[in-house]
Amino acid sequence: MVQRRVFLAASAALPLAATALGSVPAGATELGDRGPGRPVLPQRPGPELRAILREVDQRRVEAIVRKLASFGTRHTLSSQDDPRRGIGAARGWIFAEMRRYAAASEGRMTVELQSYVQPPADRVPVPTRITNVVATLRGTTEPGRVHVVSGHYDSRCSDPMDATSDAPGADDDASGVAVSMELARVFATRKTAATIVFAAVAGEEQGLYGARHLATEFRAAGTDVRAMFTNDIVGSSTADDGTRDPHTIRLFAEGVPTAETPAEANLRRSIGGENDSPPRQLARFVRSVAENDATGMNVRVVYRRDRYLRGGDHIPFLEQRYPAARFTEPAENFAHQHQNVRIENGVQFGDLPEFCDFGFIARVARVNGAVLWSLATAPGAPSGAGIRTAALTNATELVWQRSPGATGYEVLWRETTAPDWTHRIDVGDVTSAKIDLSKDNVFFGVRAVGADGRRSPVAYPAPVNS
Repeated sequence: MVQRRVFLAASAALPLAATALGSVPAGATELGDRGPGRPVLPQRPGPELRAILREVDQRRVEAIVRKLASFGTRHTLSSQDDPRRGIGAARGWIFAEMRRYAAASEGRMTVELQSYVQPPADRVPVPTRITNVVATLRGTTEPGRVHVVSGHYDSRCSDPMDATSDAPGADDDASGVAVSMELARVFATRKTAATIVFAAVAGEEQGLYGARHLATEFRAAGTDVRAMFTNDIVGSSTADDGTRDPHTIRLFAEGVPTAETPAEANLRRSIGGENDSPPRQLARFVRSVAENDATGMNVRVVYRRDRYLRGGDHIPFLEQRYPAARFTEPAENFAHQHQNVRIENGVQFGDLPEFCDFGFIARVARVNGAVLWSLATAPGAPSGAGIRTAALTNATELVWQRSPGATGYEVLWRETTAPDWTHRIDVGDVTSAKIDLSKDNVFFGVRAVGADGRRSPVAYPAPVNS
């Protein structure tokens, strides 16, 4: 094993402890050139990514939302075979559109209906067919490394068991399906190293059934899902009080893992790491690649799994120990979610297309597109990242495994009170590094760097007693 030792004076860390993400010391180069390691800066979009994001079409997004709303209701228990109304009609249309997109992929994209019969359960009184529409863009060099984006195409009104009343579901969640479908269209003509899955799942409103089936199938097949993002309620930039925030999207990312074992919990309590779960590393990555002039968006990371009393399709992936997070609009209007279409005291209720901001949805799609492209064209995060703890020392030795496609690696660090990585150290094309900075005082991470400079998400190291 090749090892590189990097000497940093521990006392020199203090003046730069509060360096913010993206800040550059006076006189520094683009990557920074002062202090114990260089500042961590955002990853700027290259020409190809900018071209991809320009292709996201607001008019197509609007057409998808309006088409899905036109099916009247997409309730999970609604008709499966009516050609004009109900969930079956919506599923057939989504499937046909996805196949049309795939025709431009030269065979790289395939589309399937992933279906099963859900036995009677909560909010499912009779055996019911649940069908996901799944478009898979196979990676060219690392097809086994997979990234998933989804929205749910089922809808509901006030009564979650009412399968006949109108439930247009424009914001919740035709908007998220529009994000997934529009990105499938744009990405179909591109080549990526890793695989991207564009999904429209069913059964969310009845209990996350479609996403749970998708996640369970991935786990049963041993699929290496590196990231999953659900877009759920991403259709409006207007809050219930009428205020607008058209350039912010929330990203919910859990800290303490949903599927944490008692042993893992004990380890986390002993060394910290509550803010360094895989979803939190994904959230940091999202900000680094998607907050820029090409998306026109700010990403407000929320340190929670989801909102109060709510849940989304990322949760079944978290249950399967996959890194997952949820995009949701900045402030919701609950008169336009889970409501019968009606006018009451002069107020229009119901999840109607007229309350959607289609430019906002297009920008959310660009955020997702920037993230997916950056993940699928960069090397994957290093596996097996660890900190050697066999001996007491004020230095820190890190180890990791090689990532396919990586030409080098960076060690990152930050003060334990800092929300994001602040410093990076280029250690070269090696699989270990010794840093003269105490692991007791700061948090460390490792990321891979590709030949074109694209960087992976950060891998948070676990103790290695050898």
